[in-house]
Amino acid sequence: MKWNETEKKQLIIFALTAFGLPVLMGILMGISYYRGNDVTAFPTAQMFYPAAGVILARLFTKREGEVLPKKFYFGFLATTAVMIITAVISMIWSQPDWTVLAQIPVIVFSIVLLILLCVEKKEVRRSYGLSFTGKPNAKSWLYMLLFFVLYMLRLLFSCALEGQTSVFVEIVTDPMTYFMLLSLVISFFLSFSAFLGEEYGWRYFFGPLLQKRFGLKGGVLILGVAWGLWHLPINIFYYSPDTWMISVLLQIITCVSFAIFFGYGYLKTENIWVPVVMHYINNNMIAVLTGSTDISGNVYRWQDVPLTLLVDAVFILFLFSKVYRRKEK
Repeated sequence: MKWNETEKKQLIIFALTAFGLPVLMGILMGISYYRGNDVTAFPTAQMFYPAAGVILARLFTKREGEVLPKKFYFGFLATTAVMIITAVISMIWSQPDWTVLAQIPVIVFSIVLLILLCVEKKEVRRSYGLSFTGKPNAKSWLYMLLFFVLYMLRLLFSCALEGQTSVFVEIVTDPMTYFMLLSLVISFFLSFSAFLGEEYGWRYFFGPLLQKRFGLKGGVLILGVAWGLWHLPINIFYYSPDTWMISVLLQIITCVSFAIFFGYGYLKTENIWVPVVMHYINNNMIAVLTGSTDISGNVYRWQDVPLTLLVDAVFILFLFSKVYRRKEK
C-alpha cells in the first residue's frame, strides 16, 4: 500500500529531523571526540530526535480543527532543544563530568513531561499514541515481563558460549542485583523521556509507515537496519572508536532483533509504553549487571558477530510469530 501525500510530507520532516540531526551533531561529536572531550551528552541528546521528528511532522501537517497534545508536544520540543544545547556546551566546556551532568536535564524534563502528559485529555493521548493503557485487556505488563525473562535468557546463553556460566550465577545470586532492579523501577520515571524519544519515533510512527508500504515483516526489518545505522556517529565516537566497523555491524544485528520483538509487543498491545519499558530495561540492565553505567570505549572482535546472531535469536525468532503472519494475511 502506498503512502498518501500527508504521509509523504510527514516522512520527509521526520527523516530530516530524526536522521539529519544525528549527521549534523555527529560532526560536532567527532570534533569534540578528537579534542579529547567527554562526548556522553551527544548520544543522550540523540535519543530525543526521533520523537521530535514525529512532533514536527504532526505540527506542520496539522489539519484544521485537529486537536494535538500541544502541551506535551511543545514541552518535548523544548526538552530536545535543551539537550542539543547541552551537547554543544559539552564540546566547549570540557571540564565537568558530562556522564552525570547530561542526565540532569533528562531528569528535570522527564518530571515536567510526565505532568504535561497527564494533563492532556485522555482521548487526545489515545489519538496520538500516548495512551498509558493501549488496547483493552492487552496485558501490557506481560510483554514487559517476557522481555525481561528473554533478556536474562539471552545473557545466560551468552555467558555459556563464552564459558562464563559462573558469572551469570554470581549475578542472579547477589542480593545487590535485586536492590538495583528495584531502583530501576523508581529511576524509570526520572528518565523515561529519552526512551520515549526513540520509541515514539520508531515504533509509533516510522515502523507502521514502513509496514504499510513493505508489509509487516519487510517493514520491521527495514526499520531495524535504519535504526542500527542511525547509531553510526555513536558507534564511531562513543561505543567503540577503535573497532567501530564491527560495532556498527553488531548494532544492526541487535537493532533488527529488538525491532522485531519491540514491534511484536507493540502490535499485541498498541501501547507505546511497552517498547519504552523494554528499551529502558535493555539500556539500564548494564548498571545492574556490572555496577557501571559506562558503555563507551568497547573493543569488539569479528567472532562477536556470529555469537551476537546466536544470542539474539531469542528475539529474531518472533519474526515468525502469529502476530506478523496474521497481519500480513
